[in-house]
Amino acid sequence: MSRIGKQPIAIPAKVKVEVKGQNILVEGPKGKLNWELPKRTSLKIEGGNIVVSRDGEDAQAKALHGLSRALVNNMVKGVTDGFVKKLEIQGVGFKAAVTGKVVNMSLGYSHPINYAIPDQIKVTVEENTKVTIEGPDKHIVGKVASELRAYYPPEPYKGKGVRYAGEHVQRKEGKTVQ
Repeated sequence: MSRIGKQPIAIPAKVKVEVKGQNILVEGPKGKLNWELPKRTSLKIEGGNIVVSRDGEDAQAKALHGLSRALVNNMVKGVTDGFVKKLEIQGVGFKAAVTGKVVNMSLGYSHPINYAIPDQIKVTVEENTKVTIEGPDKHIVGKVASELRAYYPPEPYKGKGVRYAGEHVQRKEGKTVQ
């Protein structure tokens, strides 16, 4: 039995869970999420808990069992509390702003960078350099954060660029004059 997969998922009071065949729909105060379970897994709602089970004892079925349980758990957490990623922008003249559903970033290039914000994701900017990404879907929040960071990853000499909050950048020594 999968150690992760066999643990039941508690359903909070504000969350509604629907199962239609292999599709699962989770609805809560932060939004709605749906996902299709893999073929080798099934899901039951027993009392106030969600129980994920599998067909078979081979390695693939065991792996999908734990994965399915973890993804459904993330869906329940996402619609109740939501997920947050924070980015920091460092560098002279580097800044970001949100206008409508677009993040506008000035990162030292000859042109501004405009990034369209996906649905259900909320992006806020404080002090022009601190970007906060919030949403119910852990995958999309992480994807938005990594795509914004990819425009100018932190470089090792001066440390300027877009980095995750609390990320340590290993600095290199520059050239020495003889």
